Amino acid sequence: MTKNPFLAPSALPYQLPDFAAIREEHFRPALEQGMDEQLAEIAEITGSPEPASFENTVVALERSGGLLRRVLAVFDNQNSAVTNPAVQALDAEFRPRLAAHRDAVHLDQALFERIDAVYRRRAELDLDPESLRLVERRHNRFVRAGAQLPAADQQRLRELNAQIAAAGGDFERNVFEATAADALVLDSAEELAGLTAGAIAAAAAGARELGHPGKYVLSLKNFSAQPELAFLTDREVRRRLMAASLGRAERTNGPVAVRLAGLRAERAALFGYPSHAAYVVADETAGTVEAVDALLARLVAPAVANAEREAERLVRAAAADGVTDFGAHDWAYYAEQVRKAEYDLDAAALQPYFELERVLRDGVFHAAGQVYGLTFSERTDLVGYHPETRVFEVFEEDGSPLGLYLADLHARPSKRGGAWMDELVGQCGLFDRKPVVFNNLNIGHAGPGEPVLLTGDEVTVLFHEFGHALHGLFSDVRYPLLAGTAVPRDFVEFPSQVNEMWASWPAVRANFAKHHVTGEPLPAELVERLAAAGNFGQGFRTVEYLAAALLDWAWHSVPAGAPIADAAEFEANALKEAGLAVAAIPPRYRSTYFNHIFTHDYSAAYYAYIWSEVLDADSVEWFRGNGLTIRESGEIFRRELLARGGSVDAMDAFRAVVGRDPDTMPLLARRGLAG
Repeated sequence: MTKNPFLAPSALPYQLPDFAAIREEHFRPALEQGMDEQLAEIAEITGSPEPASFENTVVALERSGGLLRRVLAVFDNQNSAVTNPAVQALDAEFRPRLAAHRDAVHLDQALFERIDAVYRRRAELDLDPESLRLVERRHNRFVRAGAQLPAADQQRLRELNAQIAAAGGDFERNVFEATAADALVLDSAEELAGLTAGAIAAAAAGARELGHPGKYVLSLKNFSAQPELAFLTDREVRRRLMAASLGRAERTNGPVAVRLAGLRAERAALFGYPSHAAYVVADETAGTVEAVDALLARLVAPAVANAEREAERLVRAAAADGVTDFGAHDWAYYAEQVRKAEYDLDAAALQPYFELERVLRDGVFHAAGQVYGLTFSERTDLVGYHPETRVFEVFEEDGSPLGLYLADLHARPSKRGGAWMDELVGQCGLFDRKPVVFNNLNIGHAGPGEPVLLTGDEVTVLFHEFGHALHGLFSDVRYPLLAGTAVPRDFVEFPSQVNEMWASWPAVRANFAKHHVTGEPLPAELVERLAAAGNFGQGFRTVEYLAAALLDWAWHSVPAGAPIADAAEFEANALKEAGLAVAAIPPRYRSTYFNHIFTHDYSAAYYAYIWSEVLDADSVEWFRGNGLTIRESGEIFRRELLARGGSVDAMDAFRAVVGRDPDTMPLLARRGLAG
């Protein structure tokens, strides 16, 4: 084996992992050594003859696990963005082992006694606010991980955590395999009528890559409503595409979802909570199940009423084409036809103005310059984790270095679906580290020699994910536990949602929305029609989101021991009870491919998107109406909120920006629910 590059911090700029040297064979020994090293470091802490202090216990714990952090940052992304069977097998093996390692740390009685001793004396220690916050959050994490449970319950907790970790890995692999296997293979270009020439060429290229030369493949995106449904004129093809999307992993993941819900409910009961949802929300900004219930319940009835009014218009349009059995596969197509007819707005006609490179540089980066004073320089001398990964150095307004941003924007068979941000190197004053963050998207490739043209939704996603990246880049804290996006789950989407507003901010849009051939700006009349159609489709979008959020909430409100016979039956009953059983609007994610809640960190927390949107909509109004320049407002938003990470209470950070508690009215107006 070559020398393992994980064993020491990278010597590259910003400690960017040395991807040119990293091989798959390096992961296993680095993971094993990383766990061993951290346990040895903890043994040093607990074996100290000195009384527990902030420095020799709490800060020492922050310093531990450096090797494990380095390798996990790369391995987790490898498994998500450049995976293969060998990496997936390693992930399956190490998920329960890593869960056991975390338990070995959090259930170490001697370690907790030292942390608890510091916590109990925290008021006497003359700690600065961030250090005090660290003591409180670290103690809270140990308690919520079971440090105060009786020994027998701790043993059962270890078993549950290992089983949950293994089942979550199974669920993700099943989704990955089903999403690839269920891609729609078509025989002729005629079946793709309605799609752009570039999209048809991409479908042909995808077919060749997947071993179907001469055919066309529509690969499935993460969510239920596939974007091609808005344009495909062949109704049977639309039906087949929607069926493929909704049926993913039904056989394999139905039982896994049932199992995960039961395991999580049992774990919550160990802590005295009536459900996993109650356990999760206790540590979020929402605080209680009742608070989440109240917000979601307030939105359901008006959202469904909006959707029903939209459906009436679409059904009439479909009837004109002879459609008498309007279904979910028809919604997006006839929504696009109605949008054209009523607003003279054609989504396909907008795409030539949204060329990827221009959106990235003249939109996303330009907005960051206008709001925060940042500049970006591509570093072609630095190697990313995939040939398509681009590396940008980010600079402050005064030219000083801030960090690195990696952009991996295109879909490929080895990448899981969706879009996300994470970090390869976390900002940390303790180690004098600057951040290295990345965005992963799944934008399709264009045909040979053709530019990549984005949909309006893809433009929004790029701005959204870059908002997460800014949250990581602007982190300015001392301790790893509190850095970057280490904030409550129902707060973390707030900064990224705020960043979406720059996609439609007039001065920003004028800078990037230019025709890729002529360079002409997006015509003023098109901009006006976009504004006029602003609330069109909000009923659909709100209902499909709420259906997913309440489905998550239902799965994780089940008490320990409650039987669930069948995942599909449970899902249908949950949607009916929530008032969201709208046949033509499936949930944004059905249970069997809902990776957010069964694999990632959104279990009992998918409500976070709408909860955060309350803060987002209110903050957008603050940006627009505070009387300051955009640059001045951006500096406040950065200093008081983005830079603080988890070093302050999340809602205190919001109040420090806006000057008051949040108001729900801007959200209701945005979603067309204010009436």
